[in-house]
Order: sequence, then structure tokens, then C-alpha cells
Amino acid sequence: MGKFWIAILKAVVALIILNVLAGFVYTRFDLTEDQRYTLSQPAVEVAQKFDSPIIIDILLDGNIPAEFSKLKSETVQLMESFVAKNKNISYSLVDPLADETQAEQTIAELQSLGLKPASVTIEENGKVSNELVFPWAMVNYQDQTVKVPLLKNKQGSTAEERINNSVQELEYAFADAFTKLSTTDKKSIAVIKGNGELGDIYIADYLSTVREYYNIGAITLDSVASNPQKVLDQLKNFDLAIIAKPTEAFTDQEKYVMDQYMVQGGKSIWMIDQVAMEMDSIYAGGGSAFALPRELNLKDLFFKYGVRINPVLVNDLYFTQIVLATGEGNDSQYNPVPWYYYPMVFSQNNHPINTNIEAVRLQFTSPMDILENDYQKTILLQSSPLSKADGVPRQISLDMITSQPDQATYNNGNLPLAVLIEGNFTSMYKNRVKPVKLANAMEEGPSNKMIVIADGDIIKNQLRNNRPLELGYDKWTSNFYGNKEFLLNSTNYLLENNGLINIRNKKVAIPLLDVKKIAEQKSKWQIINIGLPVLLTLAFGLFFGFYRKRKFSA
Repeated sequence: MGKFWIAILKAVVALIILNVLAGFVYTRFDLTEDQRYTLSQPAVEVAQKFDSPIIIDILLDGNIPAEFSKLKSETVQLMESFVAKNKNISYSLVDPLADETQAEQTIAELQSLGLKPASVTIEENGKVSNELVFPWAMVNYQDQTVKVPLLKNKQGSTAEERINNSVQELEYAFADAFTKLSTTDKKSIAVIKGNGELGDIYIADYLSTVREYYNIGAITLDSVASNPQKVLDQLKNFDLAIIAKPTEAFTDQEKYVMDQYMVQGGKSIWMIDQVAMEMDSIYAGGGSAFALPRELNLKDLFFKYGVRINPVLVNDLYFTQIVLATGEGNDSQYNPVPWYYYPMVFSQNNHPINTNIEAVRLQFTSPMDILENDYQKTILLQSSPLSKADGVPRQISLDMITSQPDQATYNNGNLPLAVLIEGNFTSMYKNRVKPVKLANAMEEGPSNKMIVIADGDIIKNQLRNNRPLELGYDKWTSNFYGNKEFLLNSTNYLLENNGLINIRNKKVAIPLLDVKKIAEQKSKWQIINIGLPVLLTLAFGLFFGFYRKRKFSA
């Protein structure tokens, strides 16, 4: 046997041995600059909790638009990463519209499950068409199913930005679904009542969402007057307190109970309207109403932690819209109009809570002052640079939509609207006379967190036929805002020190093809891709023929 064939045999044997070894030892190398295919540690931990099969159906198979093909490939790559960490995880690609004869029925069934399709406009060779795509995944474990949205929409985003945002969220979305399916020991959230807070129906969507992660209960502060110790003991059974738009002042006793709850480790989210004003009041008043300061007896409590909510209204040129009716009867028309007291707040992406979320809609919000003290404060939401503060009392009228705002007066922007406060909490009643006597009261507490939001309506969902709609959805304009995601992130951050919320810090940049450049240089690259290989083949054939002729002609 010649040396050449011996070398070939050795190479084949080496490949066989290498493949056998690969069957026992599996590893992957992520050579991407942003470590796109390396799972975050919290995602790995939650994926490894399953000891029985978990099946994932990805509804992105079939003939889908080019931008969704990229999302599909990135989703598959992510699934491979999860499978590598836990062999109990499996996935499959599904084309929900494969049977064209049943397409309408399938679409209706998917929508009834809450899977909203994405309508995509496709322009190719001068022809424009619309296609429906269901960018969703279904994660199935035992008798439970969790829906995972794969497409992340942001207002005003381009196709490239939309895909980048979606890929950015993929790992968090699936890890979040795994968390819902694997969580057995749930933490608890208390909804505070007794001071005119929002009714349950107006916070129903938030509650139904967080119920997938946490236990929910209600604590009424009315009982503080008769038995403050009992109320505090009940509160201490909860990890987080939600105070959603109180409209009646807190008594000193109630405030002290809340103070002790926080000093002793209880987390809290305060959603406060410091100005009393509602759109319903304007409609009921024939198109105008007076905005007045609201006294809640909480100023000293917030001052202790380094924030002060000012009793003024934010007027912002980055606004959301309201809808007004014109005409009568069958001639009525509903027209969206700008409403400067409903700011559209874009995230600064400076914290895991607000990273990569949709714009948040606030209603009659107030600015906050950030005071110097020992607490660490992070501004989570702020008004636009083109905003200002309008003092109250003042009359708010619908007539303002008919006049052009003077942009020169909008020179006091970037007003803080939501603040995260962290540090070792100290009682505001330290070295002061206590309103009531509480057992084991503390003046210095452990490290803790709280969030103060200067808008009570941030958590309020709208109603249709007396049924709650999704938080963040405006039924009048059909726009979606990021209120739900912001509050869910806030809740998760307060209740998880280093949990899944930190996955949002991971930055992924997806290089996409330039559609305009493709159209301009289409012919050029077609010639290069088709013609160049043919020319190279011909050149190689001519050279090889010439070489053989010279070598064997002698």
C-alpha cells in the first residue's frame, strides 16, 4: 500500500476516533463579540430545575418574511443553548398556517388564546402585500403552558431596531417562562387598602400578571386605629406592599405602621398622585376642571428617604393622545388629539428595570425633587427635555388642544417621575415621639429598597364592558405602552436581588442586511455570485489542461 493511501487511512481512523469521543464529551464555543450564545447564569439555573420533559413549540416555521427569518434563527440558536444545559428541554418549529384551507379558523383559535399576530407589509419587485405572522412560542411542562412573545415592538422603531429589541429580550422571555413553570415557593405581595386606593378592577391586569409569580393578599389600614400591632404583624407576612393611588390622607398611626414595615425589611412601591385631577372631571365639567393639590400626609415619609413630590403638573411636548368626539349621533367622529398632561416617557435604559421597555404613559403626573442623603437613588423615569411644571391650583381645559404651545417655555425638562431608593432604611420616627406603641419597633433597619412613582394611574388598566383590559393598552387609540412591563420589572427587581431581571443588562447587536443597498446593488452581486464561480472554474480548467499538456507532451 502506498504512502498516500496509508495517510488517507490514518486520517479516516482519526476522524472516527474523534467522532466517538465527541459522543461522550460535548462542548460549545461562543466566539461572538457580545457573547450572544452564552446564557446568563440566572437563565442557566432556572433551565436546570426541570427533571422531566419540557416541550417548546416555536410558531415561526413556514414561509415567513425575511426579518422574521432572522428572529427564527436567533430563537433556534437560543433553544440549542438551553438544550445544551438540560436535555429535558426540547423544541420544534411549527407553521400554524400550514393548512391554507383552515387558515381563518386557525387564526381565530390562536387569537382566542391571546396570541396576537403581527401584520407585516412586504414590498418586493414593486408589489406590496400583507402577511400575518404569529411570533410566539408555547412552553409546555406537565399540565401547564406559558405563552412567550418573540416579537418586541417599540413605537417608532425601524425593522432593524425591532429585531434587535426582540433578540435582546429572547433569553429573558424564555427564562421568565421557565420561572413561572418552576416556581413553587412564592413570595407574597400585599395590596394596601383603606385610603381611597384604586379598586381591584382597575389593577386587575397587574394582579393577574404578578399572580403567576407571587401570592397576592390585601391589607386594610383602617384597622390600625383599633389594633396597629395586628396590622403590622399581618403586613410582615408579605414581602412587598403595593400602594396604588391613595386619595385620602394617611393618619400618623397608619404612616408609622408602614414606616416600621419598611424599616424591618418590607419592600414597597408607592404610586402617588400629588395633584387631584381626572379626565372624567374635565368631561363632567363641560370641558374644564380645577386641578388642586392633594394632601396625603406622606411628605415627611418620602422626605426621609430623599424625595419630594411637588404638587404641580408635568406639561410635556412628548405627549400621548386622548380621543375626543365631534358631531352627533351617526355623524359622530372620534379624533385623537395631543394631551400635554399625559407624558410619553421614554426609558433612559440606565437600570435593569427600565432597559428595553416600551414608552410609558403617565397621566397628570408630578415632578420630584431628589434630595441629598445617604440613600442611593436611581431615576427610573423622567420627563422629556421639552417639558415644564405647571403650578396648581389651575384650570385645565380641553381648549388647550386648539392652541399651539409656546415651545420656548418648555425649558425645564428631564424632571424625575419615578425613583428607586436603596440603602439601610432608618425610621422617620427615630428620636421622635411615636404615634402608637409597637412591639419590637426598630429605628435602624437592614438594607432595603423602595420605588416611588409620582403617578397613581401608571398601574390603572382601562375597562371595556366592565371588564379589565391589558395594562398599558389604550382602547381609544389602540396604542400599547410599557406600563405593565415597567411595573412587572419593578416588582421582580424588588423581590429578586440577583434574579432574572439582571438578564436585561445583556446587550446583543444583530447585524442585518441593508434593504436599500440590496435593491441598489442587486445586479452587481448576482453577477459576482453567479458569474465569478463560473469564470474561476473555466480558468482552473484551462490552467489544468495547459499544465497537463506541458507535463506529458515531452
